[in-house]
Amino acid sequence: MADHQEVSVTLPSDPASVPAARRYVAEVLAEWGLPADSEAADVIRLIVSELATNAVQHTFGQSPTFTVDVQLDRDEQLRIGVTDSHPRWPQRLPAAVQQDNGRGMVIIRSLTAECGGRLSVTPTAEGGKTVWIALPWVVPVQR
Repeated sequence: MADHQEVSVTLPSDPASVPAARRYVAEVLAEWGLPADSEAADVIRLIVSELATNAVQHTFGQSPTFTVDVQLDRDEQLRIGVTDSHPRWPQRLPAAVQQDNGRGMVIIRSLTAECGGRLSVTPTAEGGKTVWIALPWVVPVQR
């Protein structure tokens, strides 16, 4: 495998794009050797779903599209970023807040940490942001 692989897709900020983003990432990771039925693939699909949902729901119509970037460096680290053009960064809600939604970042942070990864947010040149997760790349040995 190459030292660095990178792909991306840009989708409309529409609820129908969430499963499309999830499918896209799952297909790419399967091509790169991650079995679709593995626990790691399930976790990554959930993280991508939450990131894409945030890009659709919390940009308040100010980001007509969002982009999903998938990068694999030296078969060691997987990075997935979701970029939108809204300037507001994700907010962590206090645990005491009672509401039906708004827990996406808590889920993402928790799953990322459980996998030995990290989450970061970086600004874009256009005034938006990219929410990144970085995870160790663990692909089972094929026999």
